[in-house]
Amino acid sequence: MKVWIVGIALLLSGCGDARLQALSEGDVIVAFGDSLTAGKGVTEDAAYPAVLNELTGYTVVNAGISGETTHEGLLRLESVLEQENPALLILFEGGNDILQNMDLSLTKANINDMIVMAKEQNIQVALVGVPQKQLFSKSAEFYNELADEHELPIDNEIVASLLRKPAMKSDSVHFNSQGYRALAQAIAKMLDEAGAF
Repeated sequence: MKVWIVGIALLLSGCGDARLQALSEGDVIVAFGDSLTAGKGVTEDAAYPAVLNELTGYTVVNAGISGETTHEGLLRLESVLEQENPALLILFEGGNDILQNMDLSLTKANINDMIVMAKEQNIQVALVGVPQKQLFSKSAEFYNELADEHELPIDNEIVASLLRKPAMKSDSVHFNSQGYRALAQAIAKMLDEAGAF
């Protein structure tokens, strides 16, 4: 009987979306990425990490650097995690690799190594997917593969959706304040649905 119950529990655990442990009061979230995290095109208080802070009440550290590739991000991440000691890492990297036509297998490997680095420090991870350059493209498929492999929550639609809406953009690849707010709202929804709040 016990074996049967355990078997059903294991079966059910594989059916739902990836879950996060609920954050505690005072926990820090690190938003790690490139210019779309840094908030290029708007003031600092309109970047998505600042808006996410406002929406959730948690301290959200903006660890975005414009122009960063995943190779550079991988080199930088360890010191950011050490300095901020977050409970949750929002990983939003890969856009510059895609824009520069880099080998996406290397991009995937770099993001995988970032995920592993965080998880080894018991830091939870959520992913934001970046679309490929084709018109109307969805997020590059490797984001879904990484989310599945590591059982991570992911929003693989919001960035592609916003990039198709000129009213949400400050230039061809960056958002305006309305776009960054919509991004923050989508990420907050993803985190909430995954159980973080």
